[in-house]
Amino acid sequence: MSDPQAPNSTFSLAGKASVVTGGGSGIGRAIASRFAAAGSSVRILDLNLAEAEKVVQELIRSGGSAAAFACDVTDQAAVKETFDKIFQSGRIHILVNNAGVSHIGNVETTSEADFDRIMRVNVKGYYNCTQACAAHMKSNGGGAILNIASIAGTAGLGDRFAYCTSKGAVIAMTLSVAKDYVQHNIRCNCISPARVHTPFVDNYLAKNYPGREAEMYDKLAKTQPMGRMGEPHEVAALAHFLCSDEAGFITGAAYPIDGGVSAA
Repeated sequence: MSDPQAPNSTFSLAGKASVVTGGGSGIGRAIASRFAAAGSSVRILDLNLAEAEKVVQELIRSGGSAAAFACDVTDQAAVKETFDKIFQSGRIHILVNNAGVSHIGNVETTSEADFDRIMRVNVKGYYNCTQACAAHMKSNGGGAILNIASIAGTAGLGDRFAYCTSKGAVIAMTLSVAKDYVQHNIRCNCISPARVHTPFVDNYLAKNYPGREAEMYDKLAKTQPMGRMGEPHEVAALAHFLCSDEAGFITGAAYPIDGGVSAA
């Protein structure tokens, strides 16, 4: 049986350098691993430098090329400084905006501080990194930008007011960047996952349902038509395709990867 995480050699990223934000865990980690296995030299940006460095060491032991950078994507000056360091090593071909946070609450129960935090990370963070990379890509022949959005940005989720708002903004941002930069050979797309089994899910269950984690996991999984959560490597596979040359005619697209949620 073939390894579902093993990239097809057709979709080579050899000779391409990539930046993955929030690459120290979850979906970002899976994307960084997939890209490295496909030949990309990966730069991982994460608030948690220790976790990012663990991933880097894993990738290097597997024969990949990677480096870690501590970076708060909400801090524009810090983002610019980090990208300037990265650019000193050469051209960046791929940017994956993945770093994000979630929040539970409707419009009445979401505080201003919570709303601002979600928008700073999930929207301003993507803006900061895209802005830092756009001119560099323009002057180096183009590139691929991939934003990790969510089905929450189009279908909406109950009790996720701030999160849904932020992911809707990410989808609109994707369309805007795609249109503005298509003449510069910069493609911009986004992926909209449904619920994916990441450490965030496990931590959420442990915090809110101690002793009932397995029961609640099963309940959450069965809310999706396929009866299970997605896996990070499945999102990474789509990210790999969209950032490869085989997707060279695709820009301004939002791809659901949701186990049938949007079709139900």
